[in-house]
Amino acid sequence: MKKSKVAVLKTSPKSVLEDYSKLMRMVEYEKFLSKDVNTILKLNLSWTLFFPACSTPPWQLEGILKTLKEDGYNKVVAVENQTVVTHPWKGAYYNKWLPILDKYKTAFKPLTDVEWVRFEPRSEMLAMDDIFDKILIPKFFIGSNVIHLPTMKTHGHTTTTGAMKNAFGGLIPKYRHHAHLKIHEILVDLLIIQKEIHKGIFAVMDGCVCGNGAGPRTMEPFIGNIILAGEDQVALDAIAAKIMGFDPLKVDYIKIAHDMGLGIGDIDQIEIVGIDKRDIKKINFNFKVKKSMVIKWDQILRKNTANIRWLHRLLFYSPIFKFFIFSSEFYHDRIWYNLIGKMKIRQFMATEWGELFNKYEYGEFPKFREVKDWSPY
Repeated sequence: MKKSKVAVLKTSPKSVLEDYSKLMRMVEYEKFLSKDVNTILKLNLSWTLFFPACSTPPWQLEGILKTLKEDGYNKVVAVENQTVVTHPWKGAYYNKWLPILDKYKTAFKPLTDVEWVRFEPRSEMLAMDDIFDKILIPKFFIGSNVIHLPTMKTHGHTTTTGAMKNAFGGLIPKYRHHAHLKIHEILVDLLIIQKEIHKGIFAVMDGCVCGNGAGPRTMEPFIGNIILAGEDQVALDAIAAKIMGFDPLKVDYIKIAHDMGLGIGDIDQIEIVGIDKRDIKKINFNFKVKKSMVIKWDQILRKNTANIRWLHRLLFYSPIFKFFIFSSEFYHDRIWYNLIGKMKIRQFMATEWGELFNKYEYGEFPKFREVKDWSPY
């Protein structure tokens, strides 16, 4: 099997924009992304509110956009979706994306405002057909390039989250929480779908500030000073998993994708540029996965009712589910964020990366049409 190539670089707040350009060119990203079609930047919004490592940081977005514009990519659009607990426009404001997009003349397009069409994959799905009545995707994704902008962090549902998980927010509408029942298989299905619809696929991961613990939100920020890029999403996630301290082939979605030949999950088969491979193998952030109260109860309820159809549908496909949405938002935004999160943010702001974040502007609070009230069921 042909080796996949992943670029890895150490970086700092003083050099991060230049390092992103170096990183992408080092792995010859232009080979994978045509300039003749739209290039979609799939941002990562794990929380409407700002919290370190949760969502695409401003320097990641700027570093990638700066490189694309310098290299002649003029058909670029940034996108993010809505979840039952996130708002794309408000998230874009609190994470300081909007002034950067304006600077580089790039439109921001919430996926709630685009046309979604039914898609019939040519390949057999592992779980999508079991979870959803039909597969819907944004129409303008078909024939486009996509660049994923994940951050390096743990996740209570999937151990790690990165390039493959980032497609979760782009290819399933608001009700994608149902996929948690078979999340690893769903991520592999989404990679298969991406390979069928996109002209080019690429991913750039920010590990300048990482998240350890009860991800993707209630985490302990960790200064990693590292960035990664590559065309093979499986390989990129495998290297990131190794850096975080996990055996990549023991992370189910990486193992399944590797075994199916969708990418390389064995780090011995991955070509690493930028940092010596022996040094990569020595890096270990010693991350440990924890589960927030919300994720813990989500898993308990979904798994224990999965075979009791009437009860499962009552809890997750009826207005009762709105209570779960309210509980999650109340816990995360009102309790944890105020009692614990703000303290961690103050500590982060005292670091060099916090100082860099403060240099970016929020811009004006955006005027937007009310987000489409999609059914969460």
